Amino acid sequence: MNPLLVQLAAEEEQNPLIPPIPELVIGLLAFVIVFGFLAKKLLPSINKVLDERREAIEGGMEKAEAAKTEAQSVLEQYKAQLAEARHEAARLRQEATEQGAAIIQEMKAEGQRQREEIVAAGHTQIEADRKAAASALRRDVGKLATDLAGKLVGESLEDSARQSRTIDRFLDELEDGASAAEAAR
Repeated sequence: MNPLLVQLAAEEEQNPLIPPIPELVIGLLAFVIVFGFLAKKLLPSINKVLDERREAIEGGMEKAEAAKTEAQSVLEQYKAQLAEARHEAARLRQEATEQGAAIIQEMKAEGQRQREEIVAAGHTQIEADRKAAASALRRDVGKLATDLAGKLVGESLEDSARQSRTIDRFLDELEDGASAAEAAR
């Protein structure tokens, strides 16, 4: 035999990459048994755990979606309440402004009424004072005039009716003259 062939046959037997056929068959049988055992016993529990995880994740996502929906509804309620509160505050401000304006109008009207009462009372008082002064002036002027006339004439003019008529006529003439002078201006 050719030494080269012998060497090649020896190398073939010693090649670690190519296993012998009986080992290959035993390894394949052992793999099938282990794979079958794992498929029968271990794979269902792994699938069960994976299914539980998937359900837990989906349940968590559903819970998260439900929480998100609830949060969104609470946010919408909050926004609605806030808008309602703002509207209520604006209404109250408007109402307070209107009440303030009404109170100011009432106070102005009350002040105007009081002013008119005071002015009317003042006019009444002035008229009463003027009448009292005119009456006192008539008496005093009349007394002085009769005293003066009595001294000029030399006798007492004690007739009060005549005295009163004379004084009234004299004062009326004075008032008419004063009124004519004012009208001429």
